Amino acid sequence: MSDLEYILRQAKKSHFSGWDAKELRKCVDMLPNLSREDLFKLYRSKWIDDGKTIKETIFNVLFADRLGKREERIKGLETPELIEEYKDKHSGNVSLIRSEMQERYKAGRDCVAIADAFHNSNKSDHEWITKQEKKGEDEKKQ
Repeated sequence: MSDLEYILRQAKKSHFSGWDAKELRKCVDMLPNLSREDLFKLYRSKWIDDGKTIKETIFNVLFADRLGKREERIKGLETPELIEEYKDKHSGNVSLIRSEMQERYKAGRDCVAIADAFHNSNKSDHEWITKQEKKGEDEKKQ
């Protein structure tokens, strides 16, 4: 029995009775050995839909190279470019960009531009930057 067949058999079984932790770990460990075609078959399989852990792992194995490149690209952008891409809420990178801008703000890089972008964004970003500014004011008073 191939790894693909074994994983599909376990996924089918788990569809009705839930994943056994030991079998799930065994199947996840088999994923890197599968071909890209087999990984796509698994990902698209109706038996994998309920297995969030295994589906996420398949996705990560399939697109690991792209995920790393996206993070590297975002870290390499200058702050004005980062802010422009952050304003495009359909870019698919907003969460990563938000984290990078928060790190830069805490490190004291381009604070004014980042604060302006966060003040003109959603409520949670506005609240985050307001807290950071209050922390800065409190530290100056001491």
